[in-house]
Amino acid sequence: MTAEKTLVFSPPILYIMPVMGKKKKGSRFDRIVLWGIVVSVVAITLLLWGPFQKMRKAPERKPPVAGKKQERVITAVIAVVIDDLGQDLKPAQEVLGMPDRITLAVMPRLPQSKKIAELARQGSREVLVHIPMEAKVRAEKRDAPGTLRLDMTPMEFIAAVNEDLDSVPGAAGINNHEGSALTENKQAMTFLMSELKARNLFFLDSLTNAKSTAFSVAKEFGLKAAKRDVFLDNESDRPAKIRKQFDELTRLAKQNGRAIGIGHPHPATIAELRKWLAKIDDEGIEIVPVSALVK
Repeated sequence: MTAEKTLVFSPPILYIMPVMGKKKKGSRFDRIVLWGIVVSVVAITLLLWGPFQKMRKAPERKPPVAGKKQERVITAVIAVVIDDLGQDLKPAQEVLGMPDRITLAVMPRLPQSKKIAELARQGSREVLVHIPMEAKVRAEKRDAPGTLRLDMTPMEFIAAVNEDLDSVPGAAGINNHEGSALTENKQAMTFLMSELKARNLFFLDSLTNAKSTAFSVAKEFGLKAAKRDVFLDNESDRPAKIRKQFDELTRLAKQNGRAIGIGHPHPATIAELRKWLAKIDDEGIEIVPVSALVK
């Protein structure tokens, strides 16, 4: 029985022993490899998440490009309209020479009306037809060319409107020159707005009369329209007063998010406008065409 057990179990023992012997010879190498892996994992962990993280090089920051204006945060928008252009080129060229998008309101049928409209188009500036309208008290002894009057027949009125519009090509809309008598007459405003509707033009009420019906009639016709917020230079020979009006325009814009100011090409107005434009650059105010503020 003992011999049989030896014959049965001896071969496996003889077979296993050499194998175990080989494994024993390589165990030192296996341990070295294993410890190498462990050390590598620990090192990588420390490098990515441990105290070595502070030693990693911070991403390089590119210096600002010289002369490149940093992006501003816009908190309010303002449209500035300069009225009464069309007689001479020089005032219009001064406005067109400003970097901001001032809107030019050109009176119809004057010597330089078409030329100024063309220069504005070339400079990507917005133009309004500054249509003269009958006032309760005339500022001048005679009416300006193209004045719309209450004593006109409907045909005369419509013909005058179209001739005014044609004399300032490329205009985006109109605003009224004077007009304290005409704008409070709803029938006259109905005739006017019907022609603007046909030409897809908007209306800016200069608001020379608190009883003006122009804005409400424009809205009845589905026209885009707006009202003036501030007259900038009623006292055109007093720079301090003009400056105060520009400050009021800024205040209203910050309060309401938007505002529209109307001025004229007087030397004092142009000078104060330049100063004001330079000042508002850091106040989060953007100058926009008046078309951006009609609705």
